[in-house]
Amino acid sequence: MGATELPLALSIGDPSGVGPEIALAAWQNRHRHSIRPFYLLGDPALVAARARSVGIGVKVEEVAQEEASRAFEHSLPVVPLAARFVDTPGQPDPANAQGVIEAIDRAVSDTFDGKAAAVVTCPIAKKPLYDAGFGFPGHTEYLAHLATRRTGETVTPVMLLAGPELRTVPITIHIALATVPEVLTTDLITTTARVVAQDLRARFGIKNPRLAVAGLNPHAGEDGSMGKEDLEIVRPAVEILRAEGIDARGPLPADTLFHARARSGYDVALCMYHDQALIPAKTLAFDEAVNVTLGLPFIRTSPDHGTAFDIAGKGIARPDSLIAALTLAGKLADNVRAPVTI
Repeated sequence: MGATELPLALSIGDPSGVGPEIALAAWQNRHRHSIRPFYLLGDPALVAARARSVGIGVKVEEVAQEEASRAFEHSLPVVPLAARFVDTPGQPDPANAQGVIEAIDRAVSDTFDGKAAAVVTCPIAKKPLYDAGFGFPGHTEYLAHLATRRTGETVTPVMLLAGPELRTVPITIHIALATVPEVLTTDLITTTARVVAQDLRARFGIKNPRLAVAGLNPHAGEDGSMGKEDLEIVRPAVEILRAEGIDARGPLPADTLFHARARSGYDVALCMYHDQALIPAKTLAFDEAVNVTLGLPFIRTSPDHGTAFDIAGKGIARPDSLIAALTLAGKLADNVRAPVTI
Protein backbone atom coordinates (compact mmCIF):
# COMPACT_ATOMS: atom_id res chain seq x y z
CA MET A 1 0.00 0.00 0.00
CA GLY A 2 1.48 3.34 -1.05
CA ALA A 3 1.80 6.30 1.28
CA THR A 4 -0.99 8.16 -0.50
CA GLU A 5 -3.33 5.28 0.28
CA LEU A 6 -2.86 5.36 4.03
CA PRO A 7 -6.23 5.08 5.78
CA LEU A 8 -7.55 7.34 8.49
CA ALA A 9 -7.59 6.12 12.09
CA LEU A 10 -11.00 6.75 13.68
CA SER A 11 -11.33 6.34 17.45
CA ILE A 12 -14.76 5.25 18.62
CA GLY A 13 -15.16 7.90 21.32
CA ASP A 14 -17.65 7.11 24.06
CA PRO A 15 -19.47 3.98 22.82
CA SER A 16 -22.53 4.89 24.87
CA GLY A 17 -22.95 7.92 22.64
CA VAL A 18 -23.59 8.20 18.93
CA GLY A 19 -20.00 7.38 17.87
CA PRO A 20 -20.71 3.83 16.67
CA GLU A 21 -23.81 4.93 14.75
CA ILE A 22 -22.24 7.86 12.95
CA ALA A 23 -19.21 5.74 12.06
CA LEU A 24 -21.52 3.16 10.49
CA ALA A 25 -23.48 5.84 8.65
CA ALA A 26 -20.30 7.54 7.43
CA TRP A 27 -19.13 4.25 5.95
CA GLN A 28 -22.50 3.90 4.19
CA ASN A 29 -21.90 7.31 2.57
CA ARG A 30 -18.24 6.67 1.66
CA HIS A 31 -18.75 6.77 -2.11
CA ARG A 32 -21.16 9.71 -2.16
CA HIS A 33 -18.64 11.87 -0.30
CA SER A 34 -15.44 10.29 -1.65
CA ILE A 35 -14.28 9.48 1.87
CA ARG A 36 -10.74 8.20 2.17
CA PRO A 37 -10.61 4.64 3.60
CA PHE A 38 -10.74 4.59 7.39
CA TYR A 39 -10.81 2.03 10.14
CA LEU A 40 -12.62 2.25 13.45
CA LEU A 41 -10.73 1.52 16.66
CA GLY A 42 -13.26 -0.06 18.99
CA ASP A 43 -15.15 -3.22 19.89
CA PRO A 44 -16.30 -5.10 16.76
CA ALA A 45 -19.07 -6.94 18.60
CA LEU A 46 -20.49 -3.72 20.05
CA VAL A 47 -20.40 -1.97 16.67
CA ALA A 48 -22.11 -4.91 14.96
CA ALA A 49 -24.75 -5.04 17.69
CA ARG A 50 -25.39 -1.31 17.33
CA ALA A 51 -25.79 -1.69 13.57
CA ARG A 52 -28.44 -4.35 14.11
CA SER A 53 -30.26 -2.47 16.88
CA VAL A 54 -30.63 0.75 14.88
CA GLY A 55 -31.28 -0.94 11.56
CA ILE A 56 -28.13 0.13 9.70
CA GLY A 57 -27.37 -2.56 7.15
CA VAL A 58 -23.60 -2.45 7.28
CA LYS A 59 -21.30 -5.44 7.49
CA VAL A 60 -18.81 -5.02 10.33
CA GLU A 61 -15.50 -6.84 9.92
CA GLU A 62 -12.90 -7.35 12.63
CA VAL A 63 -9.51 -6.77 11.03
CA ALA A 64 -5.88 -6.18 11.82
CA GLN A 65 -4.79 -2.61 11.10
CA GLU A 66 -2.87 -3.54 7.96
CA GLU A 67 -5.99 -5.18 6.48
CA ALA A 68 -8.21 -2.13 6.93
CA SER A 69 -7.95 -0.60 3.45
CA ARG A 70 -8.64 -3.95 1.80
CA ALA A 71 -11.76 -4.49 3.90
CA PHE A 72 -13.06 -0.94 3.54
CA GLU A 73 -14.67 -1.44 0.14
CA HIS A 74 -17.08 -4.10 1.35
CA SER A 75 -17.34 -3.65 5.14
CA LEU A 76 -16.65 -1.28 7.99
CA PRO A 77 -13.24 -2.40 9.27
CA VAL A 78 -12.98 -2.40 13.05
CA VAL A 79 -9.60 -2.90 14.67
CA PRO A 80 -10.19 -4.48 18.10
CA LEU A 81 -8.78 -3.13 21.32
CA ALA A 82 -7.49 -4.96 24.38
CA ALA A 83 -10.13 -3.27 26.55
CA ARG A 84 -13.75 -4.34 26.30
CA PHE A 85 -16.78 -2.08 26.39
CA VAL A 86 -20.10 -2.06 28.20
CA ASP A 87 -22.83 -1.68 25.57
CA THR A 88 -25.28 0.74 27.16
CA PRO A 89 -26.49 3.31 24.59
CA GLY A 90 -27.42 6.59 26.24
CA GLN A 91 -25.95 5.59 29.61
CA PRO A 92 -22.30 6.61 30.00
CA ASP A 93 -20.25 4.20 32.09
CA PRO A 94 -16.78 4.75 33.62
CA ALA A 95 -16.09 1.10 32.79
CA ASN A 96 -15.65 2.20 29.17
CA ALA A 97 -12.96 4.77 29.98
CA GLN A 98 -10.04 2.40 29.47
CA GLY A 99 -11.19 1.51 25.96
CA VAL A 100 -11.97 5.13 25.06
CA ILE A 101 -8.42 6.14 25.96
CA GLU A 102 -6.88 3.08 24.32
CA ALA A 103 -8.62 3.95 21.04
CA ILE A 104 -7.14 7.47 21.11
CA ASP A 105 -3.70 6.09 21.99
CA ARG A 106 -3.81 3.63 19.10
CA ALA A 107 -4.98 6.22 16.58
CA VAL A 108 -2.14 8.56 17.53
CA SER A 109 0.43 5.76 17.60
CA ASP A 110 -0.65 4.43 14.20
CA THR A 111 -0.33 7.92 12.72
CA PHE A 112 3.13 8.48 14.21
CA ASP A 113 4.19 5.05 12.95
CA GLY A 114 3.14 5.83 9.37
CA LYS A 115 0.25 3.34 9.40
CA ALA A 116 -2.48 6.00 9.23
CA ALA A 117 -2.70 9.34 7.47
CA ALA A 118 -4.51 11.22 10.24
CA VAL A 119 -6.41 10.89 13.50
CA VAL A 120 -10.18 11.40 13.54
CA THR A 121 -11.98 11.15 16.86
CA CYS A 122 -15.61 10.50 17.67
CA PRO A 123 -16.99 12.48 20.64
CA ILE A 124 -16.12 11.64 24.22
CA ALA A 125 -17.85 12.55 27.47
CA LYS A 126 -15.55 13.97 30.10
CA LYS A 127 -17.35 12.94 33.27
CA PRO A 128 -17.07 9.13 32.82
CA LEU A 129 -13.37 9.63 32.11
CA TYR A 130 -12.93 11.84 35.17
CA ASP A 131 -14.79 9.26 37.27
CA ALA A 132 -12.28 6.66 36.08
CA GLY A 133 -9.30 8.88 37.01
CA PHE A 134 -8.55 10.59 33.69
CA GLY A 135 -6.26 13.52 34.48
CA PHE A 136 -6.72 15.79 31.45
CA PRO A 137 -9.36 18.46 30.75
CA GLY A 138 -10.31 16.83 27.45
CA HIS A 139 -9.33 15.40 24.08
CA THR A 140 -7.14 18.29 22.99
CA GLU A 141 -4.95 18.37 26.07
CA TYR A 142 -4.54 14.60 26.03
CA LEU A 143 -3.52 14.62 22.37
CA ALA A 144 -0.92 17.30 23.15
CA HIS A 145 0.37 15.10 25.99
CA LEU A 146 0.70 12.12 23.66
CA ALA A 147 2.55 14.25 21.10
CA THR A 148 4.98 15.56 23.71
CA ARG A 149 5.55 12.08 25.12
CA ARG A 150 6.31 10.76 21.65
CA THR A 151 8.51 13.63 20.39
CA GLY A 152 9.93 15.10 23.57
CA GLU A 153 8.84 18.56 22.41
CA THR A 154 6.17 20.72 23.99
CA VAL A 155 3.34 21.52 21.60
CA THR A 156 0.71 24.27 21.67
CA PRO A 157 -2.64 22.81 20.60
CA VAL A 158 -5.12 25.22 19.06
CA MET A 159 -8.82 24.60 18.41
CA LEU A 160 -10.02 25.55 14.93
CA LEU A 161 -13.67 25.31 13.92
CA ALA A 162 -13.79 24.81 10.16
CA GLY A 163 -16.96 25.06 8.09
CA PRO A 164 -17.67 25.65 4.41
CA GLU A 165 -18.05 29.41 4.93
CA LEU A 166 -16.10 30.24 8.09
CA ARG A 167 -13.09 29.25 10.17
CA THR A 168 -12.85 30.45 13.76
CA VAL A 169 -10.37 29.99 16.60
CA PRO A 170 -11.20 30.68 20.26
CA ILE A 171 -8.16 32.13 22.06
CA THR A 172 -9.58 31.14 25.45
CA ILE A 173 -11.75 28.06 25.51
CA HIS A 174 -13.49 26.22 28.34
CA ILE A 175 -13.37 28.83 31.07
CA ALA A 176 -16.01 31.03 32.67
CA LEU A 177 -16.69 34.24 30.83
CA ALA A 178 -15.88 36.23 33.97
CA THR A 179 -12.31 34.91 33.97
CA VAL A 180 -11.56 35.61 30.30
CA PRO A 181 -10.06 39.09 30.92
CA GLU A 182 -7.78 37.57 33.57
CA VAL A 183 -6.52 34.81 31.27
CA LEU A 184 -6.30 36.78 28.03
CA THR A 185 -2.80 38.12 27.35
CA THR A 186 -0.92 39.56 24.41
CA ASP A 187 1.40 36.55 24.49
CA LEU A 188 -1.52 34.09 24.40
CA ILE A 189 -2.97 35.82 21.35
CA THR A 190 0.35 35.99 19.46
CA THR A 191 1.30 32.40 20.32
CA THR A 192 -2.07 31.11 19.12
CA ALA A 193 -1.99 33.22 15.97
CA ARG A 194 1.46 31.95 15.00
CA VAL A 195 0.27 28.34 15.24
CA VAL A 196 -2.82 29.19 13.18
CA ALA A 197 -0.84 30.96 10.46
CA GLN A 198 1.70 28.14 10.26
CA ASP A 199 -0.89 25.37 9.94
CA LEU A 200 -3.06 27.29 7.48
CA ARG A 201 0.01 27.47 5.27
CA ALA A 202 1.32 23.94 5.83
CA ARG A 203 -1.94 21.98 5.98
CA PHE A 204 -4.69 24.06 4.43
CA GLY A 205 -2.51 25.25 1.54
CA ILE A 206 -3.18 28.96 2.12
CA LYS A 207 0.00 30.74 1.09
CA ASN A 208 -0.63 34.03 2.92
CA PRO A 209 -3.28 33.47 5.61
CA ARG A 210 -5.40 36.50 6.50
CA LEU A 211 -6.22 36.67 10.20
CA ALA A 212 -9.10 38.76 11.51
CA VAL A 213 -8.69 39.37 15.24
CA ALA A 214 -11.91 40.10 17.11
CA GLY A 215 -12.09 42.54 19.96
CA LEU A 216 -13.01 41.37 23.44
CA ASN A 217 -15.46 44.13 24.28
CA PRO A 218 -18.45 45.57 22.39
CA HIS A 219 -17.28 47.71 19.45
CA ALA A 220 -13.75 46.40 20.17
CA GLY A 221 -13.72 48.62 23.25
CA GLU A 222 -14.43 51.82 21.32
CA ASP A 223 -11.07 53.41 22.10
CA GLY A 224 -11.15 52.31 25.71
CA SER A 225 -14.58 53.64 26.61
CA MET A 226 -15.93 50.06 26.92
CA GLY A 227 -12.93 48.41 28.53
CA LYS A 228 -9.18 48.74 28.18
CA GLU A 229 -8.39 45.16 27.11
CA ASP A 230 -8.62 45.81 23.39
CA LEU A 231 -6.21 48.75 23.63
CA GLU A 232 -3.81 47.18 26.09
CA ILE A 233 -3.87 43.46 25.15
CA VAL A 234 -5.41 42.79 21.72
CA ARG A 235 -4.03 45.69 19.68
CA PRO A 236 -0.39 45.13 20.80
CA ALA A 237 -0.74 41.47 19.77
CA VAL A 238 -1.89 42.47 16.28
CA GLU A 239 1.01 44.91 15.98
CA ILE A 240 3.51 42.19 16.95
CA LEU A 241 2.03 39.77 14.42
CA ARG A 242 2.13 42.33 11.63
CA ALA A 243 5.75 43.14 12.46
CA GLU A 244 6.49 39.42 12.03
CA GLY A 245 4.95 39.42 8.56
CA ILE A 246 1.65 37.80 9.50
CA ASP A 247 -1.38 39.40 7.81
CA ALA A 248 -3.42 40.19 10.92
CA ARG A 249 -6.06 42.90 11.38
CA GLY A 250 -7.79 44.04 14.53
CA PRO A 251 -9.12 44.35 17.06
CA LEU A 252 -12.34 44.26 15.03
CA PRO A 253 -15.87 44.57 16.43
CA ALA A 254 -17.27 41.05 16.69
CA ASP A 255 -20.81 42.12 15.85
CA THR A 256 -19.80 43.01 12.27
CA LEU A 257 -17.19 40.30 11.74
CA PHE A 258 -19.28 37.36 10.56
CA HIS A 259 -21.62 38.54 7.79
CA ALA A 260 -20.89 37.35 4.27
CA ARG A 261 -19.06 40.44 3.03
CA ALA A 262 -16.85 40.56 6.11
CA ARG A 263 -16.02 36.84 5.85
CA SER A 264 -14.72 37.32 2.32
CA GLY A 265 -11.91 39.46 3.69
CA TYR A 266 -10.18 36.89 5.89
CA ASP A 267 -9.28 33.20 6.11
CA VAL A 268 -9.81 32.76 9.85
CA ALA A 269 -11.31 34.78 12.68
CA LEU A 270 -9.45 34.72 15.99
CA CYS A 271 -11.97 35.18 18.77
CA MET A 272 -11.33 36.06 22.38
CA TYR A 273 -13.59 33.50 24.04
CA HIS A 274 -15.44 30.25 23.40
CA ASP A 275 -18.90 31.44 22.39
CA GLN A 276 -17.59 34.34 20.29
CA ALA A 277 -16.02 31.69 18.03
CA LEU A 278 -18.48 28.81 18.27
CA ILE A 279 -21.79 30.63 17.93
CA PRO A 280 -21.13 31.92 14.39
CA ALA A 281 -19.40 28.68 13.37
CA LYS A 282 -22.30 26.52 14.48
CA THR A 283 -24.95 28.93 13.24
CA LEU A 284 -23.52 28.82 9.71
CA ALA A 285 -22.75 25.08 9.61
CA PHE A 286 -24.21 23.22 12.56
CA ASP A 287 -24.12 19.84 10.81
CA GLU A 288 -20.94 20.40 8.80
CA ALA A 289 -18.49 22.17 11.09
CA VAL A 290 -15.31 20.28 11.96
CA ASN A 291 -13.10 20.64 15.01
CA VAL A 292 -9.45 20.65 13.87
CA THR A 293 -6.58 20.64 16.35
CA LEU A 294 -3.75 22.78 15.04
CA GLY A 295 -0.23 22.76 16.45
CA LEU A 296 0.09 18.98 16.70
CA PRO A 297 2.72 17.00 14.77
CA PHE A 298 -0.11 15.00 13.20
CA ILE A 299 -3.49 15.82 11.68
CA ARG A 300 -6.50 15.53 13.96
CA THR A 301 -10.12 16.31 13.21
CA SER A 302 -13.39 15.49 14.92
CA PRO A 303 -17.11 16.22 14.59
CA ASP A 304 -18.13 19.52 16.12
CA HIS A 305 -20.76 18.00 18.40
CA GLY A 306 -20.90 15.94 21.56
CA THR A 307 -21.82 12.38 22.42
CA ALA A 308 -25.59 13.05 22.13
CA PHE A 309 -26.49 10.46 24.77
CA ASP A 310 -30.15 11.50 24.49
CA ILE A 311 -30.43 10.05 20.98
CA ALA A 312 -27.81 7.28 21.15
CA GLY A 313 -29.14 3.90 20.07
CA LYS A 314 -32.20 5.40 18.37
CA GLY A 315 -30.84 5.42 14.82
CA ILE A 316 -31.51 9.12 14.26
CA ALA A 317 -28.01 10.57 14.72
CA ARG A 318 -26.81 12.45 11.64
CA PRO A 319 -23.31 11.62 10.38
CA ASP A 320 -22.78 14.91 8.54
CA SER A 321 -20.16 16.37 10.88
CA LEU A 322 -18.19 13.10 11.05
CA ILE A 323 -18.31 12.83 7.27
CA ALA A 324 -16.99 16.39 7.08
CA ALA A 325 -14.26 15.54 9.62
CA LEU A 326 -13.18 12.45 7.66
CA THR A 327 -13.26 14.34 4.36
CA LEU A 328 -11.23 17.25 5.72
CA ALA A 329 -8.69 14.93 7.36
CA GLY A 330 -8.10 13.27 4.00
CA LYS A 331 -7.67 16.63 2.26
CA LEU A 332 -5.25 17.90 4.89
CA ALA A 333 -3.22 14.71 4.62
CA ASP A 334 -3.03 15.15 0.85
CA ASN A 335 -2.00 18.80 1.27
CA VAL A 336 0.85 17.84 3.57
CA ARG A 337 2.14 15.32 1.04
CA ALA A 338 1.66 17.47 -2.06
CA PRO A 339 1.20 21.11 -1.03
CA VAL A 340 -1.05 23.27 -3.18
CA THR A 341 -1.07 26.92 -2.15
CA ILE A 342 -3.84 29.41 -2.84
